[in-house]
Amino acid sequence: MRLVLHELGLLVYAVNVHSVIQETWCMWRPTKKIFSVSSSMLVKLCPHGWSQVETNFFLPVLHITEWALAYCYLWRRVYRTTTHVPRELGQIMDSETFEKSRLYQLDKSTFSFWSGLYSEVEGTMILLCGGIPFLWNLSGQISGRAGFGPEYEIVQSLVFLLLATLFSAVTGLPWSLYNTFVIEEKHGFNQQTLGFFFKDAIKKFIVTQCILLPVTSLLLYIIKIGGDYFFIYAWLFTLVVSLVLVTIYADYIAPLFDKFIPLPEGELKQQIETMAKSIDFPLTKVYVVEGSKRSSHSNAYFYGFFKNKRIVLFDTLLEDYSALNKEPAEGEDGENEETKSKTKNKKQGCKNEEVLAVLGHELGHWKLGHTVKNIIISQMNSFLCFFLFAVLIGRKELFAAFGFYDTQPTLIGLMIIFQFIFSPYNEVLSFCLTVLSRRFEFQADAFAKELGKAKDLYSALIKLNKDNLGFPVSDWIFSMWHYSHPPLLERLQALKDAKQE
Repeated sequence: MRLVLHELGLLVYAVNVHSVIQETWCMWRPTKKIFSVSSSMLVKLCPHGWSQVETNFFLPVLHITEWALAYCYLWRRVYRTTTHVPRELGQIMDSETFEKSRLYQLDKSTFSFWSGLYSEVEGTMILLCGGIPFLWNLSGQISGRAGFGPEYEIVQSLVFLLLATLFSAVTGLPWSLYNTFVIEEKHGFNQQTLGFFFKDAIKKFIVTQCILLPVTSLLLYIIKIGGDYFFIYAWLFTLVVSLVLVTIYADYIAPLFDKFIPLPEGELKQQIETMAKSIDFPLTKVYVVEGSKRSSHSNAYFYGFFKNKRIVLFDTLLEDYSALNKEPAEGEDGENEETKSKTKNKKQGCKNEEVLAVLGHELGHWKLGHTVKNIIISQMNSFLCFFLFAVLIGRKELFAAFGFYDTQPTLIGLMIIFQFIFSPYNEVLSFCLTVLSRRFEFQADAFAKELGKAKDLYSALIKLNKDNLGFPVSDWIFSMWHYSHPPLLERLQALKDAKQE
């Protein structure tokens, strides 16, 4: 049984390697050679040596990975070879914008490949070289020096979690810097200075620890004292925590990073309130967030429960409010010194009628119950995972497969089962949710159409795609598996039919 679970632990990780690499974009054909060589390298690196059974199941997974990389190469070739605007896009996209979006996505795909490859190599080395047991033992030594012995497992778990997240933040920092100050900067999206970036990163890390450590300690305590039905109490606890975080995020957490101001009185606010009232949306406040100090990408969302709904609009979405459309005033300092206003040759954002159409789409998600349905699906999945965790947590062989022969820490069990054992299931679930999300997006578009916003939503989608340099050409198989939103052309076609009607 120990051997079987050891095989299972490595197998699900290999499947995870395959799935994540498949999500990245392939660079070139020589990657196949890299992975054909990597199998022998991994065997040599494994400290305990591989059995013939391990080799028999791990190598086929690597060959599957080669197939995934080959498919990604073919998809990336779409970016490289589609250099002219397709005929069906001629009326909605000029050649200059098309070329900019093509080059942007090409750079992003290159970055995604290398960062994804590094992530998988790092994760594989951590597993094969016993990185997780090493970090756990180091956490025990640190907590022991502070006067907490082995019996204080929760304290050791928190030290482990702090060290793990710190390691992740440090190793991910170069990739984040390159993405922000090379790729996003090159294509005109980055608005941050280096000082702002580091201050923001430190602030995010501190806020994350302030939430993550107390929540984790309580969860571990509930699992410890919960008895045979601890999985029910653990699930209820995570449900409460998620609802509380959703409630307080926009009011107390998000303002730590971005400035939220009420939408000024005027025609747009009045029209938003009128539309919300017409569909019985219990709107209480409308905010504008200064997203332009961070990036020129745009967004909009609503939040809140019951009769306390609020709408948040990024200033980059609003043509009349975006700081990127305004000349900087003389003598401005303070926070504005931490951002770089870049003068553009074109205006960014949408007109008021188009903003209303976008909000009509978003409010359609609420009216059609998409938010509630997603919460229900999420909580059903969470309950199932905790139940299966309760079934598997007592198996010593499971811990031994990952290098824990003498102890079975609860936090390590959560990590092994949720991150590795559930990996194949998570991939299937992710695909199903992607399919559902695309269906919801079409339904929300149809709802905006019923509000008489089809024409404005049509033009808004084109503008947003142009502002964000979205590439409108997509492979249907790849997009079906990875894209939570339907491709632009499919959405425009549905709205075009609605306009004609």
